[in-house]
Amino acid sequence: MQILNILDSFKLDGKTALVTGGAKGLGKSISKALSDAGANVVIIDIDEVEAKKAIEELSRSGDHFALKADITNEYEVKDAIATIIEKYKQINILVNNAGICQRIESENMSLEDWKKTFDININAMFLVSKYVYPTMRDNGGGSIINMASKAGIISLTYPQSAYNASKGAVIMLTKSLAQEWVGDNIRVNAIAPGFMQTDMTKPMFENDGPLSFVVDLVPMKRVGLPHELGGAIVLLASEASSFTTGSIISIDGGYTMV
Repeated sequence: MQILNILDSFKLDGKTALVTGGAKGLGKSISKALSDAGANVVIIDIDEVEAKKAIEELSRSGDHFALKADITNEYEVKDAIATIIEKYKQINILVNNAGICQRIESENMSLEDWKKTFDININAMFLVSKYVYPTMRDNGGGSIINMASKAGIISLTYPQSAYNASKGAVIMLTKSLAQEWVGDNIRVNAIAPGFMQTDMTKPMFENDGPLSFVVDLVPMKRVGLPHELGGAIVLLASEASSFTTGSIISIDGGYTMV
């Protein structure tokens, strides 16, 4: 193995990175981090208009692309992956970011809502990983980064059982795929963000917001910002983490350490 200069080991020049749900919020910030590190970024999102807007904001040094697909639909996933491979010949990095959270009491949650959370948060992650696997295997390996959550590590104090359970499943899927695919030089890791402030969630954390109380529960006494995930994403996507697989990195201001 060639030993790179430490700063060079973080570079993603010439790599193709696929980010699901990258049109807004954390996915958009993750896409920017990968682009800034030199990768060609493909955003798959159900919202094609916002996905194209996000692509326009990425570094102009890369060859970026937006693609509309419902990643809970196996046929659309297969077609989307085939389109990306036709354009870029391979996929080196996959960030399974797409997800939803429904805060509904368990006794009031319909089976349809439960299934919807699992379809997007874990079933789609499985599908995209499954169909990206062959191109990574055939091209010498790659890196898969899954979006877990603090809620997959500890139970929170308000009702969202489907989300919590799905993110717990993300952690175990991450470890399972890491074990299965290590022989193909495919590293599979996850990040577990804490409370993060996006354009959508910002009002929830403000003084009169429904989640304003959580700030006092975080040892750093604040919520995270989307760009604060970028360092871990680039680390896990790059050769800087070449001996790291099956790991879950918490980025939560210390929330899960207490």
